[in-house]
Amino acid sequence: MIRHFTEHPLAEMNSFHVREHSAHIVEFDQPSDLDTIFAEGNAPGKWFVLGGGNNILFTTRYDGVLIHPVGKNLTIIAEDEQTLSLRADAGIEWDDMVAWCVERGLWGAENLSLIPGTIGASPVQNIGAYGAEAKDIITRVNYFNTAEGKHLTLSKEECHFGYRESIFKHDLRSRAIITSVEFTLHKEPRPNLGYGDLQREVEARGGATLANIRDAVCAIRRSKLPDTAEIGNAGSFFKNPVVDAAIAEDLLARYENMPTYPAADGCRKIAAGWLIDQAGMKGYRKGNVGVHDRQALVLVNFGGATGNEVIALAQEVQRAVFEKFGIRIEPEVNIL
Repeated sequence: MIRHFTEHPLAEMNSFHVREHSAHIVEFDQPSDLDTIFAEGNAPGKWFVLGGGNNILFTTRYDGVLIHPVGKNLTIIAEDEQTLSLRADAGIEWDDMVAWCVERGLWGAENLSLIPGTIGASPVQNIGAYGAEAKDIITRVNYFNTAEGKHLTLSKEECHFGYRESIFKHDLRSRAIITSVEFTLHKEPRPNLGYGDLQREVEARGGATLANIRDAVCAIRRSKLPDTAEIGNAGSFFKNPVVDAAIAEDLLARYENMPTYPAADGCRKIAAGWLIDQAGMKGYRKGNVGVHDRQALVLVNFGGATGNEVIALAQEVQRAVFEKFGIRIEPEVNIL
């Protein structure tokens, strides 16, 4: 079913609660609806997919069409003694699927508990937390190619996943609308407790069960991240920078407590939140916006802020980090 809205307010459709409008919003719940929406001669000229609105910052009225997937079917598509595979529609809340898996004893998604957003957004950003990423459990992504007018499928390998990266942010940017994602979960225990604070929280709850890991992740996230219902934010605003090992070693010689983690090709990932904190920006406030006082990766709207106020704050944070460490941190959030 297709529903069309014009001049629609966006404050309740983005987690920053920025008060902008969209010229058009079109909801769809079936992949075939996209054939109608993008029918030859009627296709929108300017469009963007709006999922849960948790990774987006509006800086002005959106004068195109926001495509909003609302399909919520979750289907088991294969099962054997070791694994279970499922297909989840793009409109399902990510954490609802994680809870579904944990309740059924399926391993692989638990470290990604409580990440805000929808299933459709998960492959785009290759969402991740506590040593796990969406690509670890994704097997295929089904999407509509607006340039070709075709429904297509990509394997995990064809998605070109990287750290907060995928083909959907590059070659298929502005050409793909994800309609569903297929995942494979494991029935045998596979605890991933490489992050120290997570391991401590799990042990405090009695050990590495699925329920304990999910509860621990949720507790840690709630202790560090502000509730979007109480204060506008988009979670982690910046990506953790990835640098050459030599640069990381040089910085570690000067800052021995700097958190770093292995990345691809022998590089090192540095905790952006630590960099922002050490640059003196944690808890910084300027008017209606600020850097959260418990998690420096999070920029917040205290109320009434515009998207451009958030951008100005982000630029201040970037300058402070670069001046102290010589490292450029980049936004993780989509900016429109």
